[in-house]
Amino acid sequence: MLLIESLYTGDAAPAARLELNFDARTKSRLRTRLADGEEVGLFLPRGTILRGGDRLLAQDGRVVEVASAPEDLLEARCADAFALARAAYHLGNRHVAVQVGEGWLRIQADHVLETMLTGLGAQVHALAAPFEPEAGAYAHGHHHAERGATEAKIHQYS
Repeated sequence: MLLIESLYTGDAAPAARLELNFDARTKSRLRTRLADGEEVGLFLPRGTILRGGDRLLAQDGRVVEVASAPEDLLEARCADAFALARAAYHLGNRHVAVQVGEGWLRIQADHVLETMLTGLGAQVHALAAPFEPEAGAYAHGHHHAERGATEAKIHQYS
């Protein structure tokens, strides 16, 4: 099994691809497979949240590119900016990971949240797409007593 323990910030081109959904990209310990089927073990620093395009350094020296796998999402659009902000507030109040785009919000598929958004007047539709939620306002310094001071945190994945 290929071992991966660190992020890579150099200029070398990736030699392999690792496609993961968002839940998997929030785990610092994970057994999975590269796109070519090779088994890998991720042992990253606790609190690491991988993003599509990140690169990792494997124990054998290979650079592995992370790709965000498509997953089942809900996209909410509203009649105006006020209604969209209101929907975003209610999602944030529930500590839900949210991807923000031009005129839309995306969340992982959840029928309870879909009902809430519809009740707030949003037009909600299902789609399959990569999920890249906001890291949060305090991504580089937000911490809790039980966590390290530099650890990014999305509450839904704590």
